Amino acid sequence: MEIKENIPIMLFDNQCYLCMKFAKIVDFFAGGKITIIGHYSDFGIKIRNEILDESALEMFWFIDKNRASGGRAALYPLVKSILSKKTKKASTIKIDEECKQNCKTIKSVFLRSSSLLSNSKKIDL
Repeated sequence: MEIKENIPIMLFDNQCYLCMKFAKIVDFFAGGKITIIGHYSDFGIKIRNEILDESALEMFWFIDKNRASGGRAALYPLVKSILSKKTKKASTIKIDEECKQNCKTIKSVFLRSSSLLSNSKKIDL
């Protein structure tokens, strides 16, 4: 798969239960306009190696034709893309429901939620 052909892309932690639920919500509201990829999938690893830096796994990312935005910085472009009238259909995804971490606890919910607000990064493409 080519990265530029699949933009816009949301990259998320597909080994985290909460992150998987977030990705499903985004996919529902985006109506298939955003390619949603897991950090640990083959395509996700390719994106991390070619575009992102060492902070890639600390947050979710939204990638459009000009910029890769992570964490808090990704919220506005993600919502903007969801609300866009653009009709392009993105690649179909399958979100693996198997959580590989102890991520359903109150502590993990708080930590994941706070990391969304505390982490923020932009990388120009």
